[in-house]
Formats: sequence, structure tokens, C-alpha cells
Amino acid sequence: MYEVNRSVVIVRPKQPFLDWLRGLPGHFDERFTLEQLQQNGNALLVPAEEDTDAISTFVLEQAEKLFQAELADWCEDPTLWPQPLTAENFLQWFELSIYPIVTDIVDDPLERETFVPFDLEAD
Repeated sequence: MYEVNRSVVIVRPKQPFLDWLRGLPGHFDERFTLEQLQQNGNALLVPAEEDTDAISTFVLEQAEKLFQAELADWCEDPTLWPQPLTAENFLQWFELSIYPIVTDIVDDPLERETFVPFDLEAD
């Protein structure tokens, strides 16, 4: 086992996110519940820090980018996104679960792949 030089933040949607999804054009399944949506929250590796307040501060400094990524996973049209994409609104739309210690229990080395965001301008 190895301790990894990162902390983890899990980002889970709250009710405003589900309400937004249900208001999008298309055929969103109304039977889809918040609990189902929250089962697949995104895990973020962030700088290692024992102080959860410092981790929260770091994440909120990235709030606009994170908000965009979360919304783009479901809707590529930024004209349908809520505004403004502020840290305050991010906290209204998402719950953060912070885990300061990350332990890798797999013997295989970690692999990294560059994150490629959606091209929101592409046709």
C-alpha cells in the first residue's frame, strides 16, 4: 500500500441540478431520482492537505471550471446553463465530500491521461 500525494473530493449533485436537468429540452426520464444521480459523483484528486478547509478553498477557487465540466457532462449548450457559475452557486448545486488521505492499495503503477473537455463550439 502507498499513500498518494493527493486528497480526494467527491462532487455530488443536489436538487437544483436535478431540477435543471428536468427542465432541459429533450426527454429526460422523470423517474430518475436525486439518489440515483448522486451515486455517480465525480471524484477529484486535489493537492494533498490535512486541513479540509484548505481543500474546500482550493476546490472553490476552481468552481467555475468544475461547474462547467459538471454541466457539460449533461448538456453541451452553454446557453442552457445556469448563470452565474460562481462558487456560491456551485455549493448550492453540489455537495462536496472531502477525504484528506488517499491510499493506493493496488500494486500496478498509477497511469495518467490528459483530460480533454468537451468542445462546446464544435458542430
